[in-house]
Amino acid sequence: MRFLMTIKGTDPNPDAALIAEMGAFIEEMTKAGVLLATGGLGPGVRMISSGGELTVTDGPFTEAKEAIVSFALIEARSHEEAVELARRFWQIVGDGEGAIQQVFGPEDAPGAGPR
Repeated sequence: MRFLMTIKGTDPNPDAALIAEMGAFIEEMTKAGVLLATGGLGPGVRMISSGGELTVTDGPFTEAKEAIVSFALIEARSHEEAVELARRFWQIVGDGEGAIQQVFGPEDAPGAGPR
């Protein structure tokens, strides 16, 4: 099962100890095959499609502390395992806010058969 973990605005100036601890965590998760991708996100654009018209508006759209600033795509055996991995992440970074959402793909469609 794949999950997308998103993190809202955090301290833009982490100290060296935090960077080192996060680097070790990322390396561990990558070697274990759990971490599929991770990265930071820029302000982006907002896109709204209505009545056949597409409106594109430059961001940012929310206060910095409310914006999603980074993500991790993980492979976990269950929702509970994904939450436990997120718990380990938050133990490293401290206070903050994020979300975990299961990611579905073509292989998850009815009748797709076992993985």
